[in-house]
Amino acid sequence: MQLRFVGCGDALGSGGRLNTCFHVSGERVNFLIDCGASSLAALKRYGISRDDLDLILITHFHGDHFGGLPFLLLDAQFAKRKRPLVIAGPSGIDIRLTRLMEALFEHSSATKPGYELSVVSLEPGQAREFGAVKVTPFPVVHGDSGGPFFAYRVEAEGRTIAYSGDTQWTDTLVSAAHDADLFIAEAYYHDKIVKNHLSLKMLETHLPEINPKRLVLTHMSDDMLRRLDTLPHMAASDGLIVEL
Repeated sequence: MQLRFVGCGDALGSGGRLNTCFHVSGERVNFLIDCGASSLAALKRYGISRDDLDLILITHFHGDHFGGLPFLLLDAQFAKRKRPLVIAGPSGIDIRLTRLMEALFEHSSATKPGYELSVVSLEPGQAREFGAVKVTPFPVVHGDSGGPFFAYRVEAEGRTIAYSGDTQWTDTLVSAAHDADLFIAEAYYHDKIVKNHLSLKMLETHLPEINPKRLVLTHMSDDMLRRLDTLPHMAASDGLIVEL
């Protein structure tokens, strides 16, 4: 199984990086974690088949994590997709997706797809299974708009992937990521403490509790990107592949 960082940037395109989108593929799984506005172009850039995707997990409803869905769904329609697709995320995802489709492509939400499309609301702390993928969402803290906000613990093919989503420090990250084979963590700033985002220094104080087997930093601002050569941890880049 492998995870590819289709996009690992922040909402403002720091460093020219693409919006958040991770592709996980293995013998029995093929899914995305988040689908930011630039995701369709990025998936095509890296030659990733959209028709083979079974599941898209959304952490929250900001454009750099959610805004790519209308493009992906229209592409599926025009390509005459037949494979069923599940889109899962926080409560309200069905309404949010309809509004987003209408905002970007008027009347598109009324078009019945030529494949089975399921939009599923997830509840914090309640594990759900989608085929060979087990997903447990954990609530995180990322402001007053665009939520609810989730971190994910994803178990598939004997491996565990955890993703912080966008969040300031919250103890639920320990539950989400403890002993994970791969923990993908936001590190928006190096040591600056701000509401709604996680700094590397704050993350590092809690790493002994989390104890991930591997850590990859993502969603970095210019403050972090100019320190890449000095970071003691692996940092994501667009296109990076991590084998699991």
